[in-house]
Amino acid sequence: MKGLALYVAAAMTSVIALTPLAAQARQYRSADVQPADYPTVKAVQSMSDELNKETNGKISIKVFPNSQLGSEKDTIEQVKLGALDFIRINSGTLNTVCPAMTVPVLPFLFRDKAHMRAVLDGPIGDEILADCASHGLVGLAFYDSGARSFYATTPIRKLEDLKGKKIRVQQSDIWVSMMKLLGANATPMPAGEVFTGLKSGLIDGAENNWPSYDNFHHYEAAKNYSLSEHSMAPEVLLISKRVFDSFTPEEQVQVRKAAKNSVGYMRQLWDAMEISSREKVEKAGVEVITIDKAPFQAAVQPLYDQFVTDPKLKDMITRIKAAQ
Repeated sequence: MKGLALYVAAAMTSVIALTPLAAQARQYRSADVQPADYPTVKAVQSMSDELNKETNGKISIKVFPNSQLGSEKDTIEQVKLGALDFIRINSGTLNTVCPAMTVPVLPFLFRDKAHMRAVLDGPIGDEILADCASHGLVGLAFYDSGARSFYATTPIRKLEDLKGKKIRVQQSDIWVSMMKLLGANATPMPAGEVFTGLKSGLIDGAENNWPSYDNFHHYEAAKNYSLSEHSMAPEVLLISKRVFDSFTPEEQVQVRKAAKNSVGYMRQLWDAMEISSREKVEKAGVEVITIDKAPFQAAVQPLYDQFVTDPKLKDMITRIKAAQ
């Protein structure tokens, strides 16, 4: 009996010792409109793995892909209120929330992928992320979103081919104004509704990167892809400021570090997916159209003055264009 009592006492001591650790374990939710195998989803999952290891199981993240928690526009408000913890969202939907996010969304801002990555990985990128803090959001990292180009049910070979076309855009005032300048009729709608819109004739076309054109099966309804490459608006990973402020200073450092570390992994997956998606749709019979970008670039220049009036942001654009 004495041995049994000692065994029970020891067992109870072990349970009590472990209980605080279990009680401290916290799993946070992150939303993404992309499918489960998309690079941004996998990047946040890799961030969760790092946090789980670095915090001894105290912090982890569960990603909800495929718009399970709502559209990008819906989830912004949830994160600001602290009802949702993390969000991966395109910067194009954030410019009315964080003014500095207007800058990387501007068409034809970045020369190429290398230029975009160099800018967003440096001090300018950190400035843009920091602007969200006063709006209930903490910017953690930029992910790639590739170069966005046009596709439609009839080919777009020159600027005039956009005239009067109903083109789906993200729910962003910049995108709506851009399409107006290009002569098209902007039709904002969630990404998940575009395929049906193309098939039904509700819209004539859309604009997106290679993986989205592939993964959403838009190439089945619009079998031509015009290389306008008009935008490299990045994806952004954010956390609710209310949630971030609940972390200890050490945990805040760990969260920021894990987010930054996930960027390289995301880009590795992204680069491979871009190549794979393009090869897939070309094999499916998609016509890839090389266009003269100059008329498109000239047409959208008024956007810079329309949406960027703050001298600090104008200076930021100058610095971005000068960056090597």
